[in-house]
Amino acid sequence: MKHRQLRVNEVVKRELSGIIGREINFEGALVSINAVDVTPDLKSAHVFVSTLGTNKGQRVIDKLEAHRPALQAELSRNVVLKYTPHLIFHLDDSIKRGARVLEILDDLGKRDGQDG
Repeated sequence: MKHRQLRVNEVVKRELSGIIGREINFEGALVSINAVDVTPDLKSAHVFVSTLGTNKGQRVIDKLEAHRPALQAELSRNVVLKYTPHLIFHLDDSIKRGARVLEILDDLGKRDGQDG
């Protein structure tokens, strides 16, 4: 069951990435789908989205929400599942947080080098 759910998550992520890339223009922002978590009953999917090149993450989420019915319809044509999941979009800032952690670690490493 767990393996099946992982495959469904990956298929929905891949197809949704392609659909969004073809159908929606985000004016200067690079939008990436980091992960999709489809519930076990296949009725909803949490889509985690990150943006690069802009600090307008909420605008990207709003635009995706506005296009949700069309995205779900296209997803249902490309992926055959018992139910087409209801898409719920979340802004994922894990990449920015990870970059910040690496920056802090790098600064700490530079300080250690200067002290010794």
